[in-house]
Amino acid sequence: MTYQEDFITFMVRSGVLTFGDFTTKSGRKTPYFVNTGNYKTGAQAARLGDYYAACIQEHMPQGIDCLFGPAYKGIPLAVSAAASLSRNYGRDLPYCFNRKEAKDHGEGGSMVGYQPKDGDRVAIIEDVVTAGTAVRESIALFRSVAAVEIKALFVSVDRMERGTRDCSTLDELRQDYGIQVFPIVTVREVISFLHNHPVDGEVLIDSGMKARMEDYLSRYGAR
Repeated sequence: MTYQEDFITFMVRSGVLTFGDFTTKSGRKTPYFVNTGNYKTGAQAARLGDYYAACIQEHMPQGIDCLFGPAYKGIPLAVSAAASLSRNYGRDLPYCFNRKEAKDHGEGGSMVGYQPKDGDRVAIIEDVVTAGTAVRESIALFRSVAAVEIKALFVSVDRMERGTRDCSTLDELRQDYGIQVFPIVTVREVISFLHNHPVDGEVLIDSGMKARMEDYLSRYGAR
């Protein structure tokens, strides 16, 4: 089993990837939902970091100086990914994250952890990007911190949906900022792996659910 397939199973068992009837923030009716807020144990955090680290190691085995996790959900992701990179691949990368409001006492500033320097190559670690707001805010934030190069964005799942244009939100970020974007898995890979493939004896994507997901992608999927 690939780490991507193992990650899909992990999401299901963690109650993060679910199927049914949901409504997204944009008002779209969707037959599946990814709620990364359902990760809540130390073991889950450690395994999640392993999947991000595997994705980082596969796509960017070098060329990164720092991991950045946008507050709030990106914070544990960057920390666990950095720990896994050190533990499993011998890459001891520093990490940092932002405060929602800049601190005006003590050491001050808007960054916690590693303080990025001019010329640093930064990878942003996020969960599921919908509109890309947090990523755009992160890129804008760095302009006031240091002259860094945002090299890549790593996310858990690419829903492969249109953003404000005909392309996906992730493609918008690629086009607008020239950064590389790598999901651990895409929704197409989720469909392919789980279709008639039971997890703990339950088939989550049968032919009916597959048809619903395909219909959703035909309506809202990126072109």
